[in-house]
Amino acid sequence: MNTLSQILNKLHSKGYDNEFKMSDHGRMQSPTGEKIYDPEDLMIIKTYRFEGESDPSDNSVLYLLEDKDGNIGYVMDAYGMYTSHDESGFDSFVQKIPVEDREEQIIFGGL
Repeated sequence: MNTLSQILNKLHSKGYDNEFKMSDHGRMQSPTGEKIYDPEDLMIIKTYRFEGESDPSDNSVLYLLEDKDGNIGYVMDAYGMYTSHDESGFDSFVQKIPVEDREEQIIFGGL
């Protein structure tokens, strides 16, 4: 898979199109807002990086996350100074999430 839209379409087809957000309290929030997570409550199971052809501000990263209940979703950001997150502590929060880089076939079940 090469493009962000291809990844997002694949996530949608598997029901993983839940976007996690930062809460006002510096913690991650489930898409519904019902759950609030600390970094150790989540696992980064795949990281996708996308680079714009001519504009550095087109560079983005998509983190595929899984919570302790097995719910899968994602959070997106832009690289470095082009970050799309104004929330205080976003970068440090993401850096504290444990990483288990899984193969796409395991995540998506061979699709």
